Amino acid sequence: MTDSAGTPPEPEADSTESTDSADSAKRKRYWLRWTALGASVVLLAAAGVGWWLYRKLDGNITTDTTAAAELERYEKERPTSVVKGAQNILVIGSDTRSGSVNTKYGRDGDTQRSDTTILVHLAADRGSATAMSIPRDLMVTIPGCRKADGTRTREQWAQFNSAFGFGGAACTIRTVEKMTGIRIDHHMIVDFHGFKKMIDAVDGVEVCLKKPVNDADARLKLPAGRHTLRGEQALGFVRARKTLGDGSDTERMERQQQFLGALVNKVQSNGVLLNPTKLYPVLDAATKALTTDPGLDSLRDLYELARSMRSVPTEKVQFLTVPRKPYAWNPNRDELVQPAADALFKRLREDTPVEVDPEGGAGRRPAGAWNSTPSPTFSGRNAAEGACA
Repeated sequence: MTDSAGTPPEPEADSTESTDSADSAKRKRYWLRWTALGASVVLLAAAGVGWWLYRKLDGNITTDTTAAAELERYEKERPTSVVKGAQNILVIGSDTRSGSVNTKYGRDGDTQRSDTTILVHLAADRGSATAMSIPRDLMVTIPGCRKADGTRTREQWAQFNSAFGFGGAACTIRTVEKMTGIRIDHHMIVDFHGFKKMIDAVDGVEVCLKKPVNDADARLKLPAGRHTLRGEQALGFVRARKTLGDGSDTERMERQQQFLGALVNKVQSNGVLLNPTKLYPVLDAATKALTTDPGLDSLRDLYELARSMRSVPTEKVQFLTVPRKPYAWNPNRDELVQPAADALFKRLREDTPVEVDPEGGAGRRPAGAWNSTPSPTFSGRNAAEGACA
């Protein structure tokens, strides 16, 4: 049939097709809405979990406000920072005997000692990091410090780790600053139990033993050879004195440096830093183990510190011990080797590169060499060597 012009009429639209098309569009919009809603819920849940984890880690950190107040009291006598951007962080291994978790590591019921003290210097350009161990038996001048009961000690000549027992971190910091002339920017206190948890969180650290070890006090019994140490064994390894090496604190510090170098390697590996399931336990253990000054008492502060160190190559993370020798009046104590010690302190103060050599040593250089040599070498090692080098 045609109209008056002879043009066939257009076919009428199929009502079934129109309905199907409308239903399809409606279903599409329906699923888009639910997909968007589902994605929003997932994102919000992830954000909520992330915020909860952040708050949990942040809340793990203990703030040492007492030390901050005490240091402020003595601000005028403290050294000033020499190089902008460089940082000096004092890491104190707490030998406290008061907590129920740590009582098995000592006999004293109400005293604390700095079992391990390391001054970490971060170069201003973050191209290197130097960790200097300070012997606990080193004889030094300890300034008058405020004790926990409010009384004050007198200035005295005593072994270094007594400072922590006298007046905690503030007394230790002032003692280090008085000895080195280096301004301490931050401090961290790490306890025994927290240390074990951190080692467990990275699935242990590998060490090599030339001889078998059987040390009941350190709870360490191992045959000679290569071992991956965890928890209790790791703590025993870094604390043992009687049955490892010559039994001296000197060898114990060298062993600690080797172990920490291997730990740095392990943490910097992709297996830890790029794996959230491994990284979170490390962060959880680390933050629970830490007591810090107010400048480092948040996860954000610690993250910024870790981020600034991320570019430091392991071969530029160096460990050494302050030049020392047996104390003249008591061979069971130490004293500084001069002028080697002052030369090292000056280089750290001025952010000058420090060279280390496992075969080097301050005692092997003639006295004049420390003033004439542009870049003296100190006995030590770098983190790239690990504990089995």
